[in-house]
Amino acid sequence: MKKLTFAFVLLAMASWCVTGCQSKGQKAQGEDSTLMVGDTVADSTVYGVCGEGTAMHTVELITDAGDSVTYIIQEDEEGRSCVQGGLLVGDRLAVIGATDRDGERVATKVINLTTLQGKWTSLDKNFEILEGGLIKSNVTAESNPWTEWKILNGQFLLNRDTFDIDQLSADSLYLENHDGIFVYKRVKKDA
Repeated sequence: MKKLTFAFVLLAMASWCVTGCQSKGQKAQGEDSTLMVGDTVADSTVYGVCGEGTAMHTVELITDAGDSVTYIIQEDEEGRSCVQGGLLVGDRLAVIGATDRDGERVATKVINLTTLQGKWTSLDKNFEILEGGLIKSNVTAESNPWTEWKILNGQFLLNRDTFDIDQLSADSLYLENHDGIFVYKRVKKDA
């Protein structure tokens, strides 16, 4: 009888462990839905350089493949442009676009990668966005510094953190995610 009870207890514990581990694994997958910079997900972003044919309501993109593509710049309901960081001929751009019902290419988001690069600071962060997807942290005591960046389908990935770029200008960067809006100021080159 003692052997039967002992076997039953072992069987019950084993099934409890298996069930517990499976449910924890499922929960962990659901909780961590953010992407890492190196993850391989199809990217709809088109990369290239701002061309000379860029005007007030259109952007000419000389793609990395060498094609010249013109997009109509879309505005939101309040009349704000989808362009973040301005348009300057020769600047590197990331364009997220679609085709409208007339067959025209429409830019739904344009991010000026040249403007995005540089030194940025806030109350708790001080970092430099470098060309090639690298970030240099200037705070040695930071516990989880950003080391990589990427644009993926219009989102700005910093390591495991995913943001929308709400505003990008010559001196300010506003990033938003589920935790709120984070404001950064550009550090002048001579500082």
